[in-house]
Formats: sequence, structure tokens, C-alpha cells
Amino acid sequence: MTPKRLINASQVVSSYLYSRATRKPVHWGLPVSLSFEPTTSCNLRCPECPSGLRSFKRPTGMLTEDLFKETIDELQDTLLYLLFYFQGEPYLHPQFLDLVEYATSKNIYTATSTNAHYLNDKNARRTIESGLDRIIISIDGTTQETYQAYRKGGTLDKVLEGTRNIIAWKQKLGSKTPHVIFQFLVVRPNEHQVDEVKALAKDLGVDEVGLKTAQIYDYEYGSDLIPTIDKYSRYKRMKDGRYRIKSKLLDHCWKMWHSCVVTWDGKVVPCCFDKDAHHPMGNLTETSFKTLWRSGPYRQFRASLLHSRREIDMCKNCTEGTTVWA
Repeated sequence: MTPKRLINASQVVSSYLYSRATRKPVHWGLPVSLSFEPTTSCNLRCPECPSGLRSFKRPTGMLTEDLFKETIDELQDTLLYLLFYFQGEPYLHPQFLDLVEYATSKNIYTATSTNAHYLNDKNARRTIESGLDRIIISIDGTTQETYQAYRKGGTLDKVLEGTRNIIAWKQKLGSKTPHVIFQFLVVRPNEHQVDEVKALAKDLGVDEVGLKTAQIYDYEYGSDLIPTIDKYSRYKRMKDGRYRIKSKLLDHCWKMWHSCVVTWDGKVVPCCFDKDAHHPMGNLTETSFKTLWRSGPYRQFRASLLHSRREIDMCKNCTEGTTVWA
């Protein structure tokens, strides 16, 4: 935290609170958090993921190093947190760890989320050396049968091997980072293994376990993926047999003030729920980030959610704070 970053964070918080109170889309700072999408490519075919389903309407590609560095250079004085993930598998990007290293050199906290199939010995060592602060490893089962029920095309042994490689190289290089997290997406096929994944994480030396609720696209009439254990479900069954989302859709959103997402080809979208970039605020190949962040389209979008968030399609299935840290 530097003085500039502290001042910017204070501006972001105060402008958000002011906007909530007045319902006027005022913004006095720059984002404190940013998600960059290295690629939309993925090796798996998970059933509730656009990358896995190959259902994107936007093209598949790789983030260019120039676009990334130009954006980081523009925001380095105010940016605190950088997530290398949106859709796709980050380690499929051939320069992924070079990008992490560049952000680390700017003293920005870095994190990523991976299915861990590419954490071979070489990549594991490079991950530690890149300075990555946080790595979320998706592990949605403690047996191959359960794991592949959601992670279609995946191999649990590869996930465990990659995890061991990361932890081994942390020890060999005497590094405290990255903080290793097992993310367990709780769905009906694996809900009976919650205690088992906690035990597995402890045995491997994983730092933390996150039990995450699953987003279901067509949830109204139920799904084989919706857990039977209520606290792990985003959805509640009604008396008529249909399901509705548990969380209340309030007319404000902190994410619209403190963060955004940059797709591999430079589009800036409001948040991670806009998976197919239906609400582009602009493109960094044409406009500087600061200009785009304060642009008319962004102000109009913030204004629309302050007045009637339920009219924005991507918000209807939104549940902030849906990870339980175990």
C-alpha cells in the first residue's frame, strides 16, 4: 500500500457510498482490482462454463504482451490486486508467467485460478519464481469418478501432481508464495466429499480450502448439479417446485466501482458475470483505460444498476460472496 494507492482506494470507497446514497453514478478514483483474461482456451469441458461448452459468441484468442503492459503501466500507481483469470485456462498462454512477473515487478498483488493440468515441474518452479501471490486450484472431487462428473475431460491425478509440484518448489526455494487454495465447487455429485477434500488439502500442505457454490444457467426447473445440502446451493426450491436465487437483487454493486474485467482482446466489461462480453464499455486497443473508466457508457451502466439492477440480464444470476472458506 503506497500513499497514492491509499488515496485512490479512499476515493473509490467514498464515491461508491455517495452513489448508493444519492443514486447518482459518481466515481472519484480508478479500480483497485482488475481481472485480465490470458485466454479463452481451455482443455476441459465443464458443463456450466462457456469455455468448457465452447459456447462463446466472442472469438477465442490470447492476450498480447503489449496490451497487458500498456494497461499495467497506466494503472500501476493505483492498482492493488490483479487476477489473471476470467474464462479459459491461464497456463495455456505461452507467456502467462512472464505477465505475472511483470505485474510483480510493479508491486501489484497477483492471483490466478487454474485447473492445474499444466503445473508440471518446470511450470511449478516458474510460478514460484514469477512472484505469483495466490493460486486457486480447482479440485471438484476426491476420486476420479466424482471429479470428472463436473470436470469433463480432466484427470484428478494431474491436479494432485500439480499441487505437489507447487508446494515442493515453494519449499525448495524458501518462498512463502503463492498462497495455495483448493477451490471445491460444491455440486450434487461431490457434496458428500466436502470433509474429504479438507483432509486431502491438509495432507498435501494446501493453505486453504474454499467451498464455492455453483452458478447454474437454467436453474428455474432444477438441475442435477444443484446440491441437496442447502447451504451449498445458490438456489432455493419454492412450493411450486421451481427454483429461485437466494440472494436479494439490490440496486447497487460494489464491483462496478472497485473493479472490472479485461478480455484477451482488450474489451473492458463490468464484471465476471458478463462472460460473453455482452456489455462492453469500450476497448483498450482504441481508448486509454482512464478515459474509458470515466466514459459516458460506463456512467450510464452504473446509473442503470443504481435504479433497476434487475433489468440487467447478467445481474439476475449474481451472488456476491458465495465462497465459504474452510
